[in-house]
Order: sequence, then structure tokens, then C-alpha cells
Amino acid sequence: MTYSEMMADGVRLLSDAGFPEARTDVRALLFHVCGMDFMSFLRDGELQVSDEQEEEFRTMLRRRMNYEPVQYIIGEQDFCGLHFWVQPGVLIPRPETELLAEEVFRQSKGKRVLDMCTGSGCIAITVAKFGAPAFIAASDYSAEALTVAKKNAELLDAEVTFFQGDLFETVEGTYDIIVSNPPYIRSSAVDELMPDVRDYEPRMALDGRSDGVLFYRRICSEAKAYLVPGGRLLFEIGHDQGETVPEILETEGYSSIEVKKDYAGLDRMVFAVWPGVNKEI
Repeated sequence: MTYSEMMADGVRLLSDAGFPEARTDVRALLFHVCGMDFMSFLRDGELQVSDEQEEEFRTMLRRRMNYEPVQYIIGEQDFCGLHFWVQPGVLIPRPETELLAEEVFRQSKGKRVLDMCTGSGCIAITVAKFGAPAFIAASDYSAEALTVAKKNAELLDAEVTFFQGDLFETVEGTYDIIVSNPPYIRSSAVDELMPDVRDYEPRMALDGRSDGVLFYRRICSEAKAYLVPGGRLLFEIGHDQGETVPEILETEGYSSIEVKKDYAGLDRMVFAVWPGVNKEI
């Protein structure tokens, strides 16, 4: 069997099983197994696949047909041009979160930055690589997620300080920027998600409790002790939270509140400024 034949066979199987991104999924699996990219596939597509490569590809294809995310199968996800290691137990970085990372690294030069609910570390590490912050830290409740984040920082040669705890529980210092992509899906909606997400990604990274905004309430309240006066708080939000989260920020005393949309025209980010005086930490 040639590479082209194996590609066509995999696309047919996933398409027949109802996977909408069959070609994209199969390409990622095949290229990973065979150590190829698009140009080498075009050049070598009619060459024969080894028995070992075909067996590994078939095994990965069966995993995908059971709805396991491609990113967990191959162990990586691209984010802002960087290759992040991912595994079960950590949320897979999403393309829409790149917009939040880009916003932070544009503002981060010479600043102290904290990434709350860091997961794989994608935001903190991207900012460390591209944004020239004076200092960057990241925090998460999950020890499993922090293991992945620390490994990514090592693999990508990014200098990030990590804290493990319940939001700000173990965080030290004050910051010019606090950024967060917290869990924001309503508990009742988690079980309605696609099986790729519902059955494989960590629920604690998805579930924003009954109304989806518990973590926004907590972060908005607790962040005031860790933001310098004039410091900025930046969130990713769900597409239906463009009114609720700004209301929480306003109630907590933040100013200059701004909602920004993603490329699909959906509310996706909220920015605000903390104008007050910090409490003692």
C-alpha cells in the first residue's frame, strides 16, 4: 500500500463514520506516523508504506474512530506556531485562545504577567517566548496539568515560574497583567459536548459550575490583591458570556471594561483595569 492509498483509505473510513474533519484528522495521523509533512507527501505519496507504519497508522485510526482526540493520539498540538506536548488530563489548546495569547504578548514587554488556570502552559509559554515580559508565572489546581506545562516550558526553553493551588492559593507577588482561560461551560452542558471533548478532556478544565461563571467571580474578586493599581485582567469567555462577565467585573470595581470578538464574530475576550489599591498579601 502506498502513502496516498493509505491516506485515501483512512479518509474513507472516518468519513463513513461521520467525522466532519476526516481529511485533516487522517493527515495528522499519517504524517505523524511516517515523519512526513505536506511537501514530502506530495513528493513520496506513491512510495510503499512499511508494514510497521501501516500497523501503527491503523492502531491510531481505530483510536480516532473511538473519538479519542487526534492531539492525544499524536501527543501534540500547535499553538501560536509552537509545538505543545499534550496528553489526557490536560485541556487541548484551542485556536481561539491564540487571540488571547497574542493580546497578552503585545502588552507584556517589561511587565509581570500571571497566567491563571494555565493547563498545558500554552499562554504563559507563548508570552515568555514572544512577549519579553519582565517575569511570567503560571498557576493551576491540577498537578497533572502542571506536569505537562513544566515539560512544555522545558521543551520550548521558556522561563516560567509555576504555582500549584486553588486559583491564587499559592501565588506570590503582584502583577501588571493577569490572564485566564478558566473553565466556563455550564455543568449541565458538559454532558452535551461532542464525545471527543466530553469523554476525553478533563472535566475540571471545562466545568464552570451551574452558571458557567463561578471562576470568573472568584478570579475577579481574588485578583485585586495581586494586581498593581492600573493592572489589567484579561479573560477568554464563552460566546454567550459577553454581558455576564463584564457585569461581574463592574460589580467588583474594575474599569475600562472591553469585550472583543473572535474571527467568527463571537464574543471571546474581556479586558478590564483594576484601578484600586492592593490589600496586603
